[in-house]
Amino acid sequence: MQNIFKNKSYDIGALALRIAVGVLLPFHGIAKLIKGIDWIDGLLAGLSLPAFIKYGVFIGEIIAPVSLLIGFRTRIAALFVCFNMFMAVLLAHRNEIFTIKPSGAYSIELDLLYFLSALTLFFIGGGKFSVSTKNKWD
Repeated sequence: MQNIFKNKSYDIGALALRIAVGVLLPFHGIAKLIKGIDWIDGLLAGLSLPAFIKYGVFIGEIIAPVSLLIGFRTRIAALFVCFNMFMAVLLAHRNEIFTIKPSGAYSIELDLLYFLSALTLFFIGGGKFSVSTKNKWD
């Protein structure tokens, strides 16, 4: 049986997935930097969570995706993205979990796609085309 961790296709696939999440997700975080995140206070208060948690959006939507993009501590960064997407659905989209948009799309498909992509990266790691490859969190 071929070892998947020595397979060139595996490393290219991990790189492609890291690029997809690492390039696209920061746009959401940068938009929040520009527009502000004070609107998150009300969502957090609705679940009796402290307001300072809102700053985690910058870790989950800017820092962690950039870390994924370059392949630094890929598994840790992927966990941050997963948690960020979970919180996004919990706070802002929980009423849409079982809904379909008029276009036929699943209402939380983008959040779910980022979540599942990051979850995949958590399990497979960043591959050999990464900045760091020697740690168990890579």
